[in-house]
Amino acid sequence: MSQNIVNEITFFLHSLLMGMAISLVYDVFLISRRLIRHNLLMISMEDMIFWIACAIGVFYMLYEENNGILRWFAVFGATIGMIAYKKTISPLFIHGVSFLLRGVFHIFKKIIDFLLKPVRAIWRKVRYTLCVSSKKGRKVGKHLKNKLTGRLKLLKITLCKR
Repeated sequence: MSQNIVNEITFFLHSLLMGMAISLVYDVFLISRRLIRHNLLMISMEDMIFWIACAIGVFYMLYEENNGILRWFAVFGATIGMIAYKKTISPLFIHGVSFLLRGVFHIFKKIIDFLLKPVRAIWRKVRYTLCVSSKKGRKVGKHLKNKLTGRLKLLKITLCKR
């Protein structure tokens, strides 16, 4: 085979790999969306950043491999790579990694809950003490206000008599 044909086949295989890599990176976004809820604005921003990064990556590949010339078989190769990845590896990858990360997060949550148990107990006692003292403080405050109001009235009466 001539060197030109070998270069074209290599370029086609690189475009297949680029399509698979694009799908793999998007699966990472899908996994993060499964683990943490995203609103529509966040999803839109993530997608925009993803597609801009993909466009830069594809442009770089076209520039390095084919001097920036767009070849339709490269687009076709990237599409085939995306479809092949999505139909074979993607469902297993998304499900498996999501399952593993949920398990890891669950274990971390249990460890953190265990470590924070004394802090929560102390916080409950402090909160109870503050609540009780604030109720007592309100009662004392009302009592002082009533006494001061009575003394103020007595002072006014005394001053008005003179």
